[in-house]
Amino acid sequence: MVASMAQYREHVSLAADVLLDANEIIVVVDDDPAIREPLASYLREQNFAVDVAANANELLQKLENMSVALVLLDIGLPDIEGHVLLPRLANDHPDLSIIMLTGMANLQIAMDCIRKGADDFLSKPVKFNEILFVVKKTLEKRRLIFENRKYQAELEEAHFRIQLLHQLSVKMNTVYLSTLELDEILQAILVGITANEGLRFNRAFLAMFNDDDSILEGRHAIGPDCRESAAEVWSELQDKDYQLLEIIDDARKHFNCEDRAVNQIVKKMRVPAADVDNILIKAAKERRSIKVSSKNGSVPVPYERRGERRDPPPTMSVPHDLIELLGEDSFVLVPLFSPRRAFGVIIADNFVTQRPIPDDSIRALELFANQASLAIEQSHLYMDMQKQILELEALNQEIDQNKDLLVKAERYSALGQMAAQMVHVLRNPITSIGGVSRILAKKIDDPEYEKYLSVMVKETDRMEATLQDLFDFVTQADFHKELAPLYPVIRKTLLLMQSPITRQGIETVLDLPEPDPLLEMDVRQLRQMFLHLVKNSVEAMTEGGTLTIAVVKTDCGVTVTLSDTGIGISNGNLAATKDPFFTTKTYGTGMGLTMVERIVKGHGGSFVLQRLAAGIEVQIFLPLHDHQPG
Repeated sequence: MVASMAQYREHVSLAADVLLDANEIIVVVDDDPAIREPLASYLREQNFAVDVAANANELLQKLENMSVALVLLDIGLPDIEGHVLLPRLANDHPDLSIIMLTGMANLQIAMDCIRKGADDFLSKPVKFNEILFVVKKTLEKRRLIFENRKYQAELEEAHFRIQLLHQLSVKMNTVYLSTLELDEILQAILVGITANEGLRFNRAFLAMFNDDDSILEGRHAIGPDCRESAAEVWSELQDKDYQLLEIIDDARKHFNCEDRAVNQIVKKMRVPAADVDNILIKAAKERRSIKVSSKNGSVPVPYERRGERRDPPPTMSVPHDLIELLGEDSFVLVPLFSPRRAFGVIIADNFVTQRPIPDDSIRALELFANQASLAIEQSHLYMDMQKQILELEALNQEIDQNKDLLVKAERYSALGQMAAQMVHVLRNPITSIGGVSRILAKKIDDPEYEKYLSVMVKETDRMEATLQDLFDFVTQADFHKELAPLYPVIRKTLLLMQSPITRQGIETVLDLPEPDPLLEMDVRQLRQMFLHLVKNSVEAMTEGGTLTIAVVKTDCGVTVTLSDTGIGISNGNLAATKDPFFTTKTYGTGMGLTMVERIVKGHGGSFVLQRLAAGIEVQIFLPLHDHQPG
């Protein structure tokens, strides 16, 4: 062994409490008490915790019952030789450092011990200060290995967090966050907070404000009910070598059962936003992380980032019901927020392991909270955009409807002007022709002339009727409504059409259940509407048929159904029947159904026309008056 004086001084100067943990010891194993005891005493003088063993079996017992960091092992022991015991120690106790002691200065033996797991090799006799140098050097190397292992674990945890945050960012950038997608991301973040490769919190709860920001309520939770179940789940997930998102999916299956304690807890979290003294509301509204620890009597301590200076916050108390609900008095609160508003808070604790919560874990937890806040903000922006799109679509639809109404109004306006001019220009001449024709028909006895005059009278009557239809359509008289029974209007309409009904052999069927419904109606216009509909049905059954009028009363109105067994209307013409001037008759104005629709709408009702296997059915809905007879 060769060492410079500088190395010697450096290692000798290292304190024992730096190289060994509080419960760790060094064991000197030698069958010669003259070597064993003085060496142990010397090391104790250097502030090392030291024990001794005279043989291999004593050493093995101490290894079972004590935390041994370093063994000074004599190569020639009475029960098991040191070089034979060495592979067993290296295999069963991988964190144990071993320095071999031998009375033979043999390079081959030294190399063989190093290959079997020894950290160093010393030949007797050797000075105690040289042994101290090697002991400190070996323990320093052991400490560096432990620190490297710790740093490696921290790097793996950081890699897991970065990988999770990256994948969540990619997901948020490639999808629109609906409610379901937002829930998936929030649950993934809770998995990252509790994962063995992540922040290793035992439990995580997410509480968010409702839509109107009036209540902070629990939304998601993840965590085991006991330490054993947590270790079992995370060990199983590691053994399966899952990818990140597979870990998230499988962890949710293990932890998100409805009967788990965390899910029962999160459902009970409801805090009014007006309760500004509540610690959850303070963390969310003031946008600061708060650490609550049983070490300071469950007093909340605002967590401050490095280099951040704040005025001390007002005194906050932890609600007893929150501690009772969580079953834990040590936890951390991290807020969720955007520049526009506060979203809620993440609660994390170590309920199972009772490990303290270090500041580094809080800083890492804030990274996850930031990612959750981004997801929530993006989801809200998307939902707002969807709402605006729906509003724009509704507005566009309303504009289209108004445009159609304007076009229809222009058509009716042009129609009204034309009809008014026709009525004005044609009515007097046609009336005069009709009157003269009737006078001549009474004074002439010649059958041939009577036939011609009869045609003139008939056609002038038709033209007068046409002009009257036009006049009724364009004048659109105001409705003068009164409370009146419906059935008399229907019966008087049939009475007016009784002559053609009888002449054409048409059977009428009435289904008018009592009591007679009362309607707010313009009796004259409603009778005109029914008259036109009945007239249409009669004209469609020139060879006879059946006209059925049925009334069905409901809580909100009555439906009058008129159906006939006439020639009907083709599907191609059915949609145009309500258009002005549309008609399939050889003679007619085409104003009738347009007028019917106007009258029905004027009474707050609706009008539907549909084909039957034989004939046409008209359904008219009219609202009831508020007070009906019982």
